Amino acid sequence: MRRSGAVYELVGDVSTISRWSPNATDAAYDPGSGPRAGAWFSGRNRKDGREWTTRSQVVRADPAIAFGFVVGGTENGIVHWGWTLQPQGRGTIVQQSWQLLRLDPVLGATRADLDALRCYMADSVETTLASLAHWIAGEPRPVEATDDSSS
Repeated sequence: MRRSGAVYELVGDVSTISRWSPNATDAAYDPGSGPRAGAWFSGRNRKDGREWTTRSQVVRADPAIAFGFVVGGTENGIVHWGWTLQPQGRGTIVQQSWQLLRLDPVLGATRADLDALRCYMADSVETTLASLAHWIAGEPRPVEATDDSSS
């Protein structure tokens, strides 16, 4: 089990996300930057045979409590990702959230597209949290991508 400070170090280090996420393949803070509010990083993602790069801005960096970022930055954000950490016993309860901030054609144009995206992201968050739990327990395992045809 890990205390929330150690877990925060894992989720706040965006370069480690590919260990758990079924979509993120690479991420790195801009030179001289790090897990602090206002910092920027670039990430590569994959889904359904496609790959793309995103720019994200850290919006919350409270060690041992919460970490969050907005894809597209605070001025032009598309998606807000958040992690909250709560110590419990010898371990930590980790919650991950995903919130669509505005419509974007890449994510879908119809109500059906957005419904499929919501289901896909729920599965992605579940996969990420399960993989993170295995990693923390000392049982690293490859992340399996979830199957969905929405974008």
